[in-house]
Amino acid sequence: MDAMLAGMIRGGVPWYSMISGPGIDKPPESDPAYRRYLENQKAAGEYRELVDKLSASSVLGGNSGSLPGDGGESTESENLTASGTPILAELGTTAGEFLLKRSELPVAGKTYLLEQLEDYDYVMKNFYTVHPTAAAGRDMINAETFLSKDFALEQDSSKPQILIYHSHSQEEFADYHRGNREATIVGVGEYLTELLRKKGYQVIHDTSVYDLREGTLDRSKAYTYALEGIESILKENPSIQVVLDLHRDGVAEGTHLVREINGKPTATVMFFNGTSQTPDGPISYLENPNREDNLAFSFQLKLCAEAFYPGYTRNIYLKGLRYNLHVRPRSALIEVGAQTNTYEEALNAMEPLAELLDTVLGKRQMGQQQGRMTGMQD
Repeated sequence: MDAMLAGMIRGGVPWYSMISGPGIDKPPESDPAYRRYLENQKAAGEYRELVDKLSASSVLGGNSGSLPGDGGESTESENLTASGTPILAELGTTAGEFLLKRSELPVAGKTYLLEQLEDYDYVMKNFYTVHPTAAAGRDMINAETFLSKDFALEQDSSKPQILIYHSHSQEEFADYHRGNREATIVGVGEYLTELLRKKGYQVIHDTSVYDLREGTLDRSKAYTYALEGIESILKENPSIQVVLDLHRDGVAEGTHLVREINGKPTATVMFFNGTSQTPDGPISYLENPNREDNLAFSFQLKLCAEAFYPGYTRNIYLKGLRYNLHVRPRSALIEVGAQTNTYEEALNAMEPLAELLDTVLGKRQMGQQQGRMTGMQD
């Protein structure tokens, strides 16, 4: 009986796994598709307690241990054969093909059809988690627009191209202690810096402390202080085209965000976007002229991660403020694991991240036309 009821709930409320925290009944924006999305979230919340009771029997989770929309390996199989082999070539055109062809990595995970990513509801379900403070309507989330952009850097690498910094430099990992003080997000950023430099990029790693004041942890103005710092660096180095704010997430103590990638225990990562807009409208004092590019940048990284490193990324998280992403079109805030991850797991996460960044930022070939959603060249 429990199995039957669980199946009915799962079938009737396919997005229940995306519910997170209070506020799901916030007033939606006027976009009908976004309103339907929030209505599904609200309906799912009403079933959460019963679903949690039944999920212990693995009825809802199946054999994979994760559910559609949770940022893990999806139980959906519309794009895969029984053996997990992609069969999209038989069904239609692969979305973002121009990106996937830039990399020499094998496609070990999931790719998507153009028709799938033209469906707003499908994209929201499979790529995003939306905080109640954020607006994320059809006018903002458009995969076709996101995949029409080419973020490849120009070939001149004689000047700084990438800035890595940390608004919250004091974020530690599980094995941080007096004898292991390097186990912070700053140490993780240093490893990413090394990996990108080995790939030929000119990288500045800003290790400034923006979340301590007079020796006391104070994150209330960390983004304000960080903005002052990075604007100074960008003024001195106008050649910088990519700005990455590396963080470590905070989760419940029983949660361990880890996958095995390339034979190593690896912290999962989450791309985070501020929308500068709530369901009630734009936040005028947090204008971001680069919002569309910011969203496209994280979407392309997520799309490549799905193909090359299944299970490595969580859903892109959308929240209503700006988080200093306005400083460059290629700006990203990236959460690496959480406080329950070890430093080694976080370091291991930088290796696939460097590959993903290299894929999206890879050198533009001479004569190459700007990639379109189909990924085909003229």
